[in-house]
Amino acid sequence: MANPSPPVIFSPTRRRASRRRMRALQARPDAPRYLLDDMIEDVLDRISFLRVTPKRALVVGDNGGALAGTLAALGAEVTRADPAPGEGEIPLDEERPYPASRLSGGFDFIASLGTLDTVNDLPGALIHLRGALASGGLMIASFPAAGCLPTLRAAMLAADADRPAPRLHPAIDVRAGGQLLQRAGFADPVVDRRELAVSFRALGALVADLRAQGLGNVLADPGPALGRAALARAQAAFAEAGADGRTVERFEILTLSGWRK
Repeated sequence: MANPSPPVIFSPTRRRASRRRMRALQARPDAPRYLLDDMIEDVLDRISFLRVTPKRALVVGDNGGALAGTLAALGAEVTRADPAPGEGEIPLDEERPYPASRLSGGFDFIASLGTLDTVNDLPGALIHLRGALASGGLMIASFPAAGCLPTLRAAMLAADADRPAPRLHPAIDVRAGGQLLQRAGFADPVVDRRELAVSFRALGALVADLRAQGLGNVLADPGPALGRAALARAQAAFAEAGADGRTVERFEILTLSGWRK
C-alpha cells in the first residue's frame, strides 16, 4: 500500500513569497535579525563544542550568508540553498530528494536555519537532509517551535472572539522533534529548546518584525483578514498583556541535531 500524502498545511507559493519579502525587508539597515543571528550563534557554538571542522557544508536559510561566510573562513567549501533563493543560493525543495549531481551525499555538515517549520512533510525533509550527508556527517536544524508567540496567539483569539480563524502556524515540540529524528534514521539524536524574549511597544511592531524575518502567515488556509473591530480587539489584548507601554513576546527555538553513521 502506498504511503498517504502528508496533509497540506502550508502553501509553498505563500512560503516562497514570504521569504522573498523577507529578503527585501532585510536589505533595510534597521532590519531585525535577532532570530537568525541567534540560530547562527548557536550552530557555531555547537560545532565548536563538538570540535567539528566542516570541509563540505550545505547551509539552508542563511539569509545574508553570515554562517556560510564563517564556515568558509574556517576552510569549508560551502553550498548555500533556500526555498526562495537569493544571490549566491541555489533553489531547494526540502520535501523532495535532492538532485544527485549537486546535493545528494557527500556533505559532512548541514545547517538548516528557520525553514523546516513550514514544510508539509517534515519527516520527509529530515530524511532528505540525512540523505545529503556523508557517512559521519552532522546535521543541525533550528526553527520556531511550539512555544512561540503565546501573547500573539492570545491576542488573535481575542480578536476572533467566538469564531477563531487559522492565523498562526502549528509547530512541534521537543518530544515530537526527538521522534522525528529517530524516524528519519539519525544517530545520536539531540533535541533541545531555548527562548528569546523581545519587548514591543505595539502589536504592529511585532507583526513588522515577523514579516521582516520570514515568519508571516503561510498557511494554505490563512483565514479571513481581520476587520477594524477585530484588529482593535487584538491591539488592546496585546497592550493589556504588557506593562509600562511595552509587551514582552516569547520566541521558542527548537534545535534538532543528529549524525549519519
